[in-house]
Order: sequence, then structure tokens, then C-alpha cells
Amino acid sequence: MADISFTSAGVPRSGSTASAVFLLVGAMTIVLTDAIAGTALSMARLDIMGGTHASADEFAKLDYGYTAAKLVAFVSTPWLAGAFNLYRSVMIAGAVMTAACYSAAYTGDLNVMFGLRLLQGASGGVLLVGAQSLLFRVFPMRQQPFVQSVYAVGSVVAPATLAPYMQGWLLDQIDWSVIFLCSVPFGIAGIVMLALAPQAEEVDSPKIRFDAVGLILFAVAAFTLTFVLNQGNRWDWFGDSTVVWATIVGMAALGIQVVRQLFAPDKATTFNFAVFRNANFAFGIAASLAAGFALLGSSFVIPSFAVSVLRMTPTAAGSLLLPSTLMFVGSLFLTAFMIQKLKLPGVITIPLGILGLMLAMWLLSGSSSGSGIPDMTPAILIRGLALGFLFLSITLVTLLSLDKTLLIYGVALFSIGRQMGGLAGISFLQTFIEDQTAHNRAVLAAHILPGREEVIARIGNLGRLLASHGTEAGLASKEAVALIGKAVALQSTTIAFDTAFFAITLFFFGAAPTLIIWKIVLGRVLAPKAAK
Repeated sequence: MADISFTSAGVPRSGSTASAVFLLVGAMTIVLTDAIAGTALSMARLDIMGGTHASADEFAKLDYGYTAAKLVAFVSTPWLAGAFNLYRSVMIAGAVMTAACYSAAYTGDLNVMFGLRLLQGASGGVLLVGAQSLLFRVFPMRQQPFVQSVYAVGSVVAPATLAPYMQGWLLDQIDWSVIFLCSVPFGIAGIVMLALAPQAEEVDSPKIRFDAVGLILFAVAAFTLTFVLNQGNRWDWFGDSTVVWATIVGMAALGIQVVRQLFAPDKATTFNFAVFRNANFAFGIAASLAAGFALLGSSFVIPSFAVSVLRMTPTAAGSLLLPSTLMFVGSLFLTAFMIQKLKLPGVITIPLGILGLMLAMWLLSGSSSGSGIPDMTPAILIRGLALGFLFLSITLVTLLSLDKTLLIYGVALFSIGRQMGGLAGISFLQTFIEDQTAHNRAVLAAHILPGREEVIARIGNLGRLLASHGTEAGLASKEAVALIGKAVALQSTTIAFDTAFFAITLFFFGAAPTLIIWKIVLGRVLAPKAAK
């Protein structure tokens, strides 16, 4: 850390090492507020529904509203940075996030909670894009591997490993409202540390024209398509007219904005497609979709398996991912060392990350209803190691070579790619598991016929066992049949989750060669243009 200094991107090099450290740690700390608030509903769903007296449909708004507001904030951050300064935008967003989390802990009104979730999503989006852009602008290129590793601890590691355990423990021991309160100390600490790095305020951001039409179009697309991905499974996808119309409206709004962006870029400033002329960025945005699918998809399916099949408490389910934290952080900094000190190319660890994830998911596909934490720990550790290798390399390859005038647009699009990949992964896995569970139950039930000798023998053995433990003789047979039904249901769910784990492995069998081909195509198409 002794050689850390500020760059010439509007920031004087006279800034002290202490200021640089405060900026780096402050950025990492302040995005922890989003890590906690963003994953709160996944663990505390039933508790919050009870506390706010919300129906399933009403509660769903809290979920997709937060995500859609974050997506809108991603594309709004370049304009905010130009209007208010990048450093001030991060500070304001941190204050709004902290206040919204504090307020959410003390409200039982669903409408107020919905408004607070929109504020949390919007401020979280500005924090993620603004803080990462600030770090890229302030620190020298040679230090970015280490700097982005520290930042990733708050933006990627925490929501994937630390937050589920902390939230599960709070649910078991205290109350759901404390989850939001836990964001407050991180928000305050982050704001204080950023305030101790005032040199970063001098980072200049170009002022851009406010594109009201583009923002409205993107907001419509974000809310409708997020609703489709988040709630489509509940409504049988395109079997429901609401999902169909939401998809049509969302795709139309997004398509119109893309056309505006291509043919009138001076008036449409919501995006800046000039970033796609950079071959590294064009490759990285595709890789971020795959990485988001793997990160959020596996972060969803592993705790769900623990709760649904292994009947773990929220604390125990969260503790499943906890051991991988050290592996995740370790591989992040190992990757940074390989790139920063050994001068290896940024793409060097991406194959290791992909292969590691495939191995981890393949190992988890052999889990059973009798598995425990020791059985799943090796696969969980390999997953953590693989994610560290994957995410830092993709981040550096995608963003490091962008011009500083396009950087904030690149960070915004990169964040959108990771978020949408994760939404698609969770949506696919939810539907896949439910469909597979129903299919497995039908297949297993077809072999459990009342007249079969094996079934009669099984019912008889269970009936005698129950009778020996005090069950009345007349009820023993009925309870034996009920137990067989529960066993079929459990086995059906177990097989469905195992198939889902293996499906993630198969996803990378297709994604890896696709990314390689895409990289080759981009090298041949965009590299000659960049040279000219």
C-alpha cells in the first residue's frame, strides 16, 4: 500500500497515502450497504411478509421494484456525475441509502416500504457505478488489479457469501428489521472515510445532456422486463397475458431507445455505444452476462437446496456459503498478484474460473437429502475459488482499456450485464426446478402402485414400525402411506436440484466456446479498426 498515489485524472499526485487508503476502503465499505439491502428479501421473505401484512403479489413489488430502480440508476449515473460531480454523487447516494435502510427498519407500512426499496435500489445503482468509476479514475492503471480486488470484496464477495449468513443469523436470533439496520454503520463509515479523501472531488466528469425521453423509455423497459424475469415463473410465463404484454412493452421501449441511440446519439445520451468499439469491452460485456448467471444463479440455488431439501434453518443455510469467503477473497488477490506483479495477461484466470465453477456444480449435482455441510463444503470452496478467478479478470479485461471519457458508461453497462445475467439465471433455475420436481414426482409416482408387492411390503413394514412406537393400528397404515408420499416429494425435489446444479455445468459447456469464438471474431473485426 505504500506506493499508492493519485493519478493525474483531475487529482493531484500530492494526495497522501492515507487519503488514497481512505478512498479505497471507503468505496469498498459504502457498497456493502447495497450488498446487505440488495439480498435482504431473499432470506427474509416470509418474515417481511408477516411484518408488513403483504400478499405475495404486494411483496413481489418490493423485489422487482428494487432491481428495476437499480438498473435505471446505472444508466443515470453518467448524467449525475456530470451534473453534481462523481465524488459528490457517490456521497449523496451513500447518504440516501443509509437513510432509506434506517427508515425501512422502522416501518410496517407496505407503501412506505415500497418507496424505500425504490430509494435503496436507485442509490445502490449510483453507488456501484460511481464508486467503481471513481477508483478507476483516481488510481494508476498499474494498481488497478489490487484496487479492484479490494472493491470486489464489498460489491461481489459480500452479497455472494457474507450477507446470506449474516441475514440468516439475524432472522433466527433477532428480527428481519435488524437486517436493514446493519447497513447503517457501513453507510456512515463509508461516508466518513470518503470525506477523508477530499482530493477525489477534483475528478472531472463531462457534462452531458439530460435525455428525459431515453430515461423514460429505459425505465419502462427496466420495470417491465424485470417484472417478467422476476415474476414470470409465478404466472406460468407466456401463459399469462400480463407477462406477454409486459414483455412486448418492455422490448418495444428498449428497442426504440436503441434505435434512438444509433441514429441520434447527440440527442440520446442514456447510453454511449462508442464503448462497443473497444474489443475488450465487447467481449467483457458478454462474459459479464455469463458470470452474473453463474454468481447469482448458484447463490440462489445452493441456499434454496439447503432450506428445501436439507431442512436447514436460515442461519445454517447461510453458513453453507460462508467457508467460501476466504477462498473467494484469496483468489481475488492471487489474480491481482498475477496480473499486477507478474505482468500476466488479464484473461489468464478466466479459464480457471470457468473450469472451477463447472467442477463445483458437478460435485454438487451428486448431493442427496442426507447430505450435510461437510459433504458440500469441498464444492462450495471450489466455487469460491473459481468466482475470484473469474470476476476480477473479467472486470479488468472489460474496463481497463476504456478511455476515461467513456469509462463511466462502460461501468454502467458492465453492471447492467452482470445484473441481467443474474436475473436470467435465477429465473431459469426457479422454473427449471419447479418443472423438474413435477416431472420427477409423476415418474416416481407411476412406479408406486397399490397392487405392487414392493409397495405392499413397504407399507406393511412402515405400519409395523409406527405401531411399535405407539401409533394406533388403524392409523398406522394411513400414516405409512403418507410417509411414502412425503418421501416421493422429497426425492423429486432432490433430483430436481441435482439436475439444476448439473444444468449450470452444462451452461458453461455452451458458454465457454461461445465466448472464445466471440473473442476471436471481435479481434478480427474491431482490432483492425482500432489500429487505423
